[in-house]
Amino acid sequence: MIATDLAEALDPVVFANRAGIEPDDWQAAVLRSPANRMLLNCARQTGKSSTTALLALHRAVYVPGSLVLILSPSLRQSAEFFRKLAGVYTRIGARVPAKAESALRLELENGSRIISLPASEATIRGYSAVDLLLIDEASRVAGDLYTSTRPMLAVSGGILIALSTPHGSRGWWWEAWARGGDAWERYEVPATACPRISPAFLAEEERTLGAWWFQQEYLCQFLDAQTQVFTRDEIDRMFVEETVAWEL
Repeated sequence: MIATDLAEALDPVVFANRAGIEPDDWQAAVLRSPANRMLLNCARQTGKSSTTALLALHRAVYVPGSLVLILSPSLRQSAEFFRKLAGVYTRIGARVPAKAESALRLELENGSRIISLPASEATIRGYSAVDLLLIDEASRVAGDLYTSTRPMLAVSGGILIALSTPHGSRGWWWEAWARGGDAWERYEVPATACPRISPAFLAEEERTLGAWWFQQEYLCQFLDAQTQVFTRDEIDRMFVEETVAWEL
């Protein structure tokens, strides 16, 4: 029992196996990653929520006193994410007993807390020293709200993981993916890389949705809005960065 518990503490993939989950290769890489900043650009139904729920639980169980904060664009999405997390908690056999539990909150006897909230100014103000911050459907979370979350990690040196499908070539999520440099570790997982999604289903979706929606929802592509007059590349080419040397 002690050896098993130690193995799960050291390796989140072993922890996932205990919950009856066999991670895909990219999921195992995320679970084992030491990175403090990650972007998960993943198609729908590829397992990004399940992966980050496992990380949240692993942190809460094996790092006593941890604060894990999960932000989603809406209350419904917050509740849905937490429901998945609660299901995993049940499957691992409640390794650390719950001290308090609600539809959006799990507090463990070791002092760790997991809180799932809609991303609004009223709900996120007041939290500090966050050990793990998950931003679900990040492309739909407003830039000013994202900016206001970052100070929560200042003292704790916490981990930030933003997961989403693309929503156009705009906003902080796209900026971080396209222009964030080495500050972020990136994972791109199109639906074609998920063994649980059949090629026949994807072919039907492409016919039904059309190329523009299909490429964003299933192929992780950041596309310009269909009503946009100029493309992102055209806008970028309108501006030239110059460095001017002044002589005194």
